[in-house]
Order: sequence, then structure tokens, then C-alpha cells
Amino acid sequence: MSVCPCGSGRLAADCCARHHAGEPAATPEALMRSRYSAYVLGLTDYLLATWHPTTRPAILTLDEVGLKWLGLDVRRCAMQDADHGTVEFVARSKLGGRAHRLHETSRFVRENGRWFYLDGDFAAGSPR
Repeated sequence: MSVCPCGSGRLAADCCARHHAGEPAATPEALMRSRYSAYVLGLTDYLLATWHPTTRPAILTLDEVGLKWLGLDVRRCAMQDADHGTVEFVARSKLGGRAHRLHETSRFVRENGRWFYLDGDFAAGSPR
């Protein structure tokens, strides 16, 4: 049994792995954490399936050789209404011996009972 990569401190089977297996995320934060874990685990199909069709890329490639995800810090979660939410987070990674931080405020929308990643705003200095 392994601890979930999302930083919740829970076992993966009790956290993001169940969403990867098909259980819908109950909140924007749960979806965002499961998407971070999917990046760590290379689950491209899950990332595409949880990306809203209006903003989803046609192809998603996760092949940066040597990229290592180091951790996730959820800074803030807010609900605008029952079907729209935001999550501000910082994801840390290392590539080619250099540390990187992705600081984003992501927008999520719920349709037919399922949350989807819509898009996000990057903080100054974060890669796009």
C-alpha cells in the first residue's frame, strides 16, 4: 500500500486511485488532486477524460524524460456556485537538476454530476 502522490496523507486506494478507476470526484479539490496524481503516474487518458471538452487539447504528451514531481500544496479552494469552483495550488517538480514551481488557479465546472478541469490562470513566473 502506498501513500497517495497528491499529498493528502491518505493511502492511494482511499484517495485518488478510486477516481482514476472511475469514481467521480465529489469536489473541485478532489478532482484537482486526482489530476496531479495522474500527472505523477502518467495517466494521460484520465487527464484527458477529466478535461472539459471545450478546452481539452487534442493530444496530451507526458514524456519529459527525467521529470520528477515533488509535491503539491493546495493553497485555496472556493465555490462560485454549486457547479463552478476554483482551486489555487503550487505543484513542485524537478527537471534536469533544476527545481520548478507551477502556481495556478484552476477553474472547474460540474456537468451531469461530474467535475471537469476547465482552465487556469498562472501566477507570475510560472511556466505556461
